[in-house]
Amino acid sequence: MSQPELQSDDRLDVVVRGGRVLDPGRGVDAVMDVGIAGGRIACLDPVIKRGVARRVVDARGKLVIPGMIDTHAHVYEHVTGSFGLNPDLVGVRAGVTTVVDQGGAGALTIDGFRKFIAEPAATRVLAFISNYLVGGLVGHRYTALYGPSGIDVRETVRAIDKHRGLVKGIKAHGEVGGYSRWGVETLRLGTEASRQAGVPVYVHLGRLWSDAAGASIDPDTVVPEVVPLLAPGDILAHPFTKNPGAFVSREGRVHPLIFEAIKAGVHIDIGRGGHMSYRAARAVLDAGIMPFTVGGDVHGYTIGPLEDRVWDGGYFDETPSDAAPPAAIGGAKVYSLTQVLNELLALGIRLEDVVRMVTCNAAAMLGMTGEIGTLAPGAVADITVLATDHGRFTLSDSLGEEITSSMRLRPEITVRAGKVSRPDSPLLARSLSRAA
Repeated sequence: MSQPELQSDDRLDVVVRGGRVLDPGRGVDAVMDVGIAGGRIACLDPVIKRGVARRVVDARGKLVIPGMIDTHAHVYEHVTGSFGLNPDLVGVRAGVTTVVDQGGAGALTIDGFRKFIAEPAATRVLAFISNYLVGGLVGHRYTALYGPSGIDVRETVRAIDKHRGLVKGIKAHGEVGGYSRWGVETLRLGTEASRQAGVPVYVHLGRLWSDAAGASIDPDTVVPEVVPLLAPGDILAHPFTKNPGAFVSREGRVHPLIFEAIKAGVHIDIGRGGHMSYRAARAVLDAGIMPFTVGGDVHGYTIGPLEDRVWDGGYFDETPSDAAPPAAIGGAKVYSLTQVLNELLALGIRLEDVVRMVTCNAAAMLGMTGEIGTLAPGAVADITVLATDHGRFTLSDSLGEEITSSMRLRPEITVRAGKVSRPDSPLLARSLSRAA
């Protein structure tokens, strides 16, 4: 619940001074000071008088936005094997105030997720619970765990009811490898659970697993089976993937049912991950489709050299239970949400639209409009301060294609519930070095 707006001459804990405040959800774009008191936004004024704050953060020449929300993270550390990262590594330490774990926790593991991941983190951690009882154990490598026999609608709904506030939706798959084994039955069960629980379902499109032995599936037949199961507020992920069975057909055109889904109120989340294709992105954007939210989909298999982690960059092959994922086949890595924002800018999306995706749109996806993703007085004081570097910056997709941009965003200050810190994630250095 929002608290009463404080006046700028009341005692403040922090003033973020002199930045360009961009809050698309409220139509704010102006140089202003932001006052913080008691962990909440107290006031926005052209000038807050000096001497009323215990601490002043100099944001002159910087971009001040509501705390960034990453709608697709993998932060169930240890339980999901080398797939899961520390939530603060991709969260506050990377300029992101809220991360949404996509499918790491299942009905059998959500209690541990709350106690050992969400509660200790400095970052706000939310979850789309897995459609599968086991969640993302060791990064979904063992395909046999993810058929209909591994799903229990009643248990999933029970887990959501128990963890309202933490769980904001259900993560499911509508991808080629699963389709070759079970058709759309796993997704049908996921949508059944989501309707009973009153939460959206987030659907992975594009290949995750290899086809079942002996199966031969036309990837372009998957979308027509997936879309009719969706309802307004559900989310389709990975529009820019290089992998088949998603938005862009083998002919390079967006599947017509994608347009129908959007008209019906289905949202689109980028879910960048290790499979970004700039060619696919151009096809989607040129077709007039603007993603609603930006999930970085940073995970242990995309960051590579930190722990010599390996992945094929796109999907898993069937491997013996004691085997590692296939060796990496190359391609650019994703290290941070800001890196993805820089790619969107380079693809021609306006700064205001990019900021909207990681603030108020993301809050709407989570059913948290007015609570996060805003700098409205009374809202929790989650703020990201970004430097805007100008020059010539080069980025690469997962197929090796490069694009250039004349501007790069770089996180400089994170404010989470009024607590100020400087982003120091080692992933940022990797992300920005690839952009420079």
